[in-house]
Amino acid sequence: MKIEDKLFLWGTVVGTHGLRGDLKVRSQSGDPASLLDAQEVFLRRPGGEAKVHRPARITVHKGMVLLRLEGAEDINAVQDLIGCEVLMPFSDLAELPEDEFYWHQLEGLLVVDRQNGELGVLEDMFTTAAHDIYVVRGRFGEVLIPAVKEMVLTVDLEERRMEVDLPEGLIPETDEV
Repeated sequence: MKIEDKLFLWGTVVGTHGLRGDLKVRSQSGDPASLLDAQEVFLRRPGGEAKVHRPARITVHKGMVLLRLEGAEDINAVQDLIGCEVLMPFSDLAELPEDEFYWHQLEGLLVVDRQNGELGVLEDMFTTAAHDIYVVRGRFGEVLIPAVKEMVLTVDLEERRMEVDLPEGLIPETDEV
């Protein structure tokens, strides 16, 4: 088994901060907590292999995670890391409460609405000030679903299925089929 098979995408290096080699990392999940205690992280350039690094410092600043790597504590040493994916071992994930999930668990689920049937596949997610938004693509095109318990009824990871109950207006009147 390749090391990449044991890793999940935590975020992306989107820039640098200051002169001491801090990398600005945008989280895929919106929650920086899982990275703050990391003993090691993996960086991967697009199309490249993941390489292990030891954090020298990890902190949150203005909603972004600042990551400083051991041995790369100068802006010139990290400039070429912008755009890298930040990966972590699945084994480093904290256990979540029963009704919460990590993005890698939800990605690819079949989403089914109580009134309209199959909507499509959960392909993306983004975070707003109020809550996360799930992006489902399927027979109705792109459907944006607020990730709130009033709309997301069940998540069955074994069946790879999410059941939702969406109010009128979130789904177009006619499907594309």
